[in-house]
Amino acid sequence: MEVLRVRSSRRNEWIDITAQVRNILSAKRISNGFCVLFVPHTTAAITINEGADPSVRHDVLEVLSRLVPHDGPYRHREGNSDAHVKATLVGASVTLAVNGGRLALGTWQAVFFCEFDGPRDRRVEVHLAETPAPDPGCLAANTT
Repeated sequence: MEVLRVRSSRRNEWIDITAQVRNILSAKRISNGFCVLFVPHTTAAITINEGADPSVRHDVLEVLSRLVPHDGPYRHREGNSDAHVKATLVGASVTLAVNGGRLALGTWQAVFFCEFDGPRDRRVEVHLAETPAPDPGCLAANTT
């Protein structure tokens, strides 16, 4: 396991961590397998979405703020109940396939750390698992 450090600068923001995850993958020289990204925080999350147009991040944060307002009628008294709900909706982990030493992301996809209670210093755990290369004989036998 590797740990990625993330520093948020606003209460709610998406931070593109794709390059950092790719760097870890490259250093480990995994050809095929899986990359599990886990956020060990209750007011932050991780997701995969469009990375080419920054307005997508803005739009999603705006919708989440309307759905889960900061000043809602919450019982939790720390002032960050909305962050807990948003983190639950988005999720604490994502799993990506690794093919040929690369993250299996679509053309426009990027990996985002989602901050909902910042600014803070955060962590993302990067778990890598290599799978054996497929047996060429097995693949040839299954062509019928």
